[in-house]
Formats: sequence, C-alpha cells, structure tokens
Amino acid sequence: MKKFLSSKLFRAIWSLGLAALFYFICPPCFSKTTLAIILLILLVLINAAELIARSPWPTHIARFLVGGLFIFSGFIKANDPLGFSYKLEEYMEVFKGDTGLAMFDWFATIALPLAIIICVSEMILGVMLLIGFKRNLTLWLLFAQIAFFTFLTFYSACYNKVTHCGCFGDFLKLKPWESFWKDIALLILITLLFAGKDHINELVFPFLLRSIFFVALVASIWFPIHAYRNLPPLDFRAYAPGMNIKDNMKTASNYSPAVYESGFIYENLKTGEKKEFTMKNYPWQDTLNWKWSATSNILISDAVNPPKITDFTVNNLDGVNVTGIILNNKGYSFLIVCYDLTKTEDDASLHAKLNDLYTLAEQDGQTVWGMTSSSKEEVDKYKHAHNALYDFTLVDGIVLKTMIRSNPGLILMKDGTIIANWAWRNVPTYSEIKEKYMK
Repeated sequence: MKKFLSSKLFRAIWSLGLAALFYFICPPCFSKTTLAIILLILLVLINAAELIARSPWPTHIARFLVGGLFIFSGFIKANDPLGFSYKLEEYMEVFKGDTGLAMFDWFATIALPLAIIICVSEMILGVMLLIGFKRNLTLWLLFAQIAFFTFLTFYSACYNKVTHCGCFGDFLKLKPWESFWKDIALLILITLLFAGKDHINELVFPFLLRSIFFVALVASIWFPIHAYRNLPPLDFRAYAPGMNIKDNMKTASNYSPAVYESGFIYENLKTGEKKEFTMKNYPWQDTLNWKWSATSNILISDAVNPPKITDFTVNNLDGVNVTGIILNNKGYSFLIVCYDLTKTEDDASLHAKLNDLYTLAEQDGQTVWGMTSSSKEEVDKYKHAHNALYDFTLVDGIVLKTMIRSNPGLILMKDGTIIANWAWRNVPTYSEIKEKYMK
C-alpha cells in the first residue's frame, strides 16, 4: 500500500480527481476554458515532475520570484499592519454576511494580530525559501498560504465583495481579478518548486543558515509591531506628510469618470446559474428558462486619472460644512483625529498633553480641531471625561482611518498641506512642534 501511495499512478489519480472536482464546482463567474488551461498546467507540473526536475534553472527562477515576492508583499503589509487589519475586518464582514457564521465576528476582533502573523509569515517564508532552510516545511507552508489567498481573492472577485485586496497595502492597489491572477501565477510557481525541490539546497553552512533565519525572524516580528506602535515608516497614502489635500481632491485635465450601465441579474431555471445582462440582451421574454433575480450596475470602464481624495468632507456638530474653512486656513491647524471615541486611547498624560497643546496653540493664534465619526453624545462624554476644550467635527470613519493609523492621532497642517503627523504614543509638546515645524 505504501508503495502504491507513493507511485506515479496514485499521483495521477488524486491530481486528476482534484482537477475534475475544481472544474465541476467552479461557479459561472469564471470561464471553464480558462480554468481548464490552469488545471492542465498544474497537472503537467505535478505528473511530469521528474522530467521538469532534470534542469535546475526553472526551479531557481521560481525560487527567486516566489521568495522575493513573498518578502516584498509581507514587508509592504508589515509597513502598515493596522491598515491591513482593516482589510481583514472587511473580509470577515463579507464572510459573516454570506455565511451567517458568528465565528467571523470573533476573527474580526483579532484582525490586528492576524494581520501581523500573516506579514511575519510571508517575510520569513520568503527568506527560508531563498536560503534553503527547512525546505519541505517551507514549501508546504507556502502552498497552504497561497491556496488560502487564491480562494480569498477568487471569492472576492467572483462575487464582487472586496474591491481592493490589500495585498500590497496602499503602495499598489490591485483589483480583485488582478490579485487573483497574481495568486494563480504564484500557485503555478510553487507547484513548480515542488517538482524541482531537490534543487532547493541550503546556500550556506548550517550555523550561518540558522543565524540568518533567526535574524530574519526577529526583524520580521519587530518591524510590523514597530509600524503599528508608531506610524507606517513608508507612507503611500494621499494624507502623507508633504501631501496637499486640496491638490489631491482636484480632477486632472484628462479625468473621466467611471462608466456604468444598468443591468439585470437573471437566474437560469434549469441550471440555477445567475448571469448578468444589459438592457440590450436581457431575456425578459424567455420566462421558461430565466427569471429575474436583481438589478445591477455593470462597470463598463474604470475612471481615468480620478482624484486621489474623493470623500474628504468635514461638518461641525450642527451639520454645517466647514471643509473649506479647515483646508484654506493660511495659519497652522492641528487635527486631533479620533475615528471612534469609544476606542480612543484612554491615557491621562496623553490627554493632558493634547489639552496643553490646544491652550498654547490658541494663544498663538493657531487652530485646533477634533475629528471623529462618533455621535454627539459620545463627543460630549469624551469632552467631559478628558476635559477637552477643542471643538469636534464630524468626518467619515473610513476617511479618518485613512488619514492616520492611530486613535487618536495628531496631524499638523497648513493651507491644506500635511506638515507632520504623530501616533498617540509619540505626540510631542507644543513647544517642540513649534520649534521644529512651525517656521
């Protein structure tokens, strides 16, 4: 039996069985022809492994590409682990809504540690692959991770659930299908690595190999924790220091908005397939085969050169728009950003420092604004709890999370330009800010 389980025949049986299963359970959103091509490539790599392994170069190329991409992807996410955790929470909300399973609520509560674990695992697995450390364990962990993310991105793309996967943070925003094809490419490359795994050898002697692994592991753990406790060391967002919010809200001369067409989703009465139709071809007369399910807006073409910021709107507690007042202030403005006052850090020394900053800034003729998405009642509770004298404004919570990865966070701005920002742990005194930034 053991001999049969390790034979080429058994490998062909289970690989063909899995391929057939994936082919028949594939939802109608994905082309069966395209799927067949992908499965055929994987079948060849699995069943012709001995032939492929005759040359070491395909393995070395795949090793470099997979290892490098995993390190890069993990590093970019580790640069902003809080932002990545927001994306994981979005996925959990989708799965909770689609399945009704309460466990996804629990996963959402641990989104931040999950985000850090994923970042660390991607970086360290990339290093392990490149140096040839624990080859078999590395390959199986790489395969498990890419299989999970391939499912995640396919589900997102097929059912249009999450429009930006967060694979490369704010550095590179991939659409769901783009992200899925990236994962398919990695899946093929990792399968190729299995075929040529005998060429994946340790690059250096054992002591140095373990030393490199240990240093890489410590660095991989330290970096996302450091980025979380402070702010992203590399800031790719439209609210980064040096960015002008007003400029990022402007439309380019060659801007054109996204084009949508009204459409309909019909369900096939015989197969259960749901398909999108336009106004020109929807089968409203074919009541024997199709029934209306829902209306939809079909994206015909993406926006060309859209503004980087489209949703920055600030209202006072009475609902009056004060966006222009804040952005056009020729002096310095301090923005105390608390996206959710019920989750804002409750540190007495921090709030004393913020209150002192408000008092001294007002004496110098500068302005201080609080920004939150919380209700008026929560604002009143917060102000009473911390003796806060600065006025609060209302801004969309997602915008505030994008502006700064801290709750609270402090932003210094002048005439719409972000001068500097600080996480709550690093908020300096007013005199320190004035000496260094207000010139």
